[in-house]
Amino acid sequence: MSTVFSALAVSVDGYITGRDPGDGRGLGDGSMLFDWYFDGDVSSAVVDGFRLSAPSARVFDALAERVGVSLAGRHTYDDSGRFGDDGSPHPTAPLVVLSHRPVPAMGGRQTLVTTGIHDAVAAARELAGEKDVALMGGDVVTQALAAGLVDELVLHQVPILLGAGRPFFRELPEHVALRLIEAEPAPGVTHLHYAVER
Repeated sequence: MSTVFSALAVSVDGYITGRDPGDGRGLGDGSMLFDWYFDGDVSSAVVDGFRLSAPSARVFDALAERVGVSLAGRHTYDDSGRFGDDGSPHPTAPLVVLSHRPVPAMGGRQTLVTTGIHDAVAAARELAGEKDVALMGGDVVTQALAAGLVDELVLHQVPILLGAGRPFFRELPEHVALRLIEAEPAPGVTHLHYAVER
């Protein structure tokens, strides 16, 4: 069965966007969370245009190669320009979008699920085949954690305090124990890879 994981860039104070994110504004004033994608000397073997430091390239590409499908919430979908109404954040993997509202236009590699996190993860696992499911967005990650559906969390922790924005994690019904798998310091980011303990 597919592993379900999330790997998001996050500030030290836990935000995955800055203030005022949205369509055409991306991460709002938190664009520096993605600087590490572009300020290195090593081209990503998976995503065209990404130039990472050597340690970041190793971590990023290993994770990106695992992805069989991405699962995003509606805020992430809208903030990202709906990935062109038919695309995905990953160059080859399709996208499942969890939303309780209609989507203006959707096609190509995109699938809409409106019946909750369990159905969205089930649809994503089916599309992923032998590969893994990558969760995107704080709401989706929190819902999946609360439902016991997440196997791994990767925090690409950027050394900044944003002070506001959308948090990586929302309120959870109980504690979630984590076990550190790897901590990889790199220029402009520290990659923290955790297994979710059940």
